[in-house]
Amino acid sequence: MSFLKKLFGGGSSGGSAPAGPKKQIDYNGYVIAATPYKEAGQWQTCGTISKVIGGETKEHRFIRADRFADEEGAADHAIMKGQQMVDQMGDRIFG
Repeated sequence: MSFLKKLFGGGSSGGSAPAGPKKQIDYNGYVIAATPYKEAGQWQTCGTISKVIGGETKEHRFIRADRFADEEGAADHAIMKGQQMVDQMGDRIFG
């Protein structure tokens, strides 16, 4: 029954949306924000990468499978993953 509740929006998966970024850095013209959230008793790696292009703010949200016992560890990992994505993809991340 709980599966059906989750499937149709009647239950919570245990995760909670972050109030705001835990950490944020400027990196090579991009803003990388770590927004880890609690999932199943651990902190899920999550963040955003944004950049102003042609007067418009573009944003890419990412979630990784990596989980940590503490929020700080998940935030640090999200920043590192964001930097890696910027280095590998650049502006293609928004396309």
